[in-house]
Amino acid sequence: MGTEGTLITGGTAAEIADSVRSLVERGHLSPGEVLPPVRTLAEQLGVNRNTAVAAYRTLARSGVVVSQGRAGTRVAQRSQVPQEGFAAAGSLRDVGTGNPDPDLIPDLGPALATAAGRGHVLYGEPTIDRDLKGWAREWVALDVPADARDVHLTLTSGAVDAVERLLAQALLRDDTVALEDPCFLASIHLAQLGGYRAVPVPVDAEGMTVDGLRAALDQGARAVVSTPRAQNPTGASLSARRAAALRGVLAPHPYVLVIQDDYFSYLSRRPFHSIVGPEHRRWALVRSVSKFAGPDMCLAVTACDAETAARLEMRLSPGTTWVSHLLQRVTHSVMTDESALSLIERAGAHYAARNATFADLLTSRGLPVEAGDGMSLWVPLPVPARDVAERLTRRGWLVRTGDEFRLEQSEQPSHHLRLTVHDLTEQEAAALASDLTKAVHAAR
Repeated sequence: MGTEGTLITGGTAAEIADSVRSLVERGHLSPGEVLPPVRTLAEQLGVNRNTAVAAYRTLARSGVVVSQGRAGTRVAQRSQVPQEGFAAAGSLRDVGTGNPDPDLIPDLGPALATAAGRGHVLYGEPTIDRDLKGWAREWVALDVPADARDVHLTLTSGAVDAVERLLAQALLRDDTVALEDPCFLASIHLAQLGGYRAVPVPVDAEGMTVDGLRAALDQGARAVVSTPRAQNPTGASLSARRAAALRGVLAPHPYVLVIQDDYFSYLSRRPFHSIVGPEHRRWALVRSVSKFAGPDMCLAVTACDAETAARLEMRLSPGTTWVSHLLQRVTHSVMTDESALSLIERAGAHYAARNATFADLLTSRGLPVEAGDGMSLWVPLPVPARDVAERLTRRGWLVRTGDEFRLEQSEQPSHHLRLTVHDLTEQEAAALASDLTKAVHAAR
């Protein structure tokens, strides 16, 4: 059924959005179906054009529709959303995963045996294991804007869980959150599912931009999510100069929640620079162990101010407040073992070296690339990335384009690829560089 025969109703933006959502849920509007243009819908309903615009924006933020500029607004497809580490590669070689090298993840066997031998933990006991708490406090001590003894620690099931709960305790639906653009896939999903209005803050080689953050705060951002090192997907890390400038921008807004997701910490080749000043009142530093201890080690430490910690604990219901003490003990055992730490250090050096080598390989072939920090490489292209990706598929490679990491739909295609190349052999790397160069020339 076309939208011409489907009755969208409502006199306010909320009512119009609810009407469209109801029509989609009942199957009266199908995935991919084009909705009436804003002007047409406003005339049909007898409302101001801005009301129709606001309704479509609400629907876009919640993932019900997709705005395609001049191509109109369509009901979102019910396809699987992009996920980190996932792609239906089939027979293709997937170089867009963002996954760590399993050979560079510490063996958990000895740690599991040690942890299991310590006996059971019962309800009512401290939720953070004593030994892990001491280690975690040392882990964050130098990077928080307060005396480490006064920092409140909370455990969650990974960094994404921490960020989701931190946003939920600070924001209401339709509140504004400042996110990096291009953005980590999980952060895009969190904003959509929470119904938050995500304001994109551009990222350059030194991290989140000053003008971008200032513009987001001017638009009423009540929370900011920043990646201080190895920004995903760009690999950018905050410089000391940029971090200081961002602290200056945030200084007049001490009650804006600033979340720093330092997910790559132990693997990073760059120093940590905080954007949270000593007088800031609402802040959180999140550090996960999954990138270096393995995705199965789904544990993150969140250090934050007392008020944020209290609210965060309220968001942890009785069923999820308890992060397995077995997992905590395994984490502590791994992160205090010299051989495991040595392997993690080797892993960080390996990822950096392989990215730098591949960047030099592309640069020598006429595609200038600078390797950032992180698990993957952000490759700028002189042509639309989708055109290159299609040609690489025919040559046996599956890649991710920058379009997937955008906060907002755009008529202008991305000119970037994100490549995970650290597990390629020299021959495979040479073949990918050759195929990528040929694909760019063909796309021209």
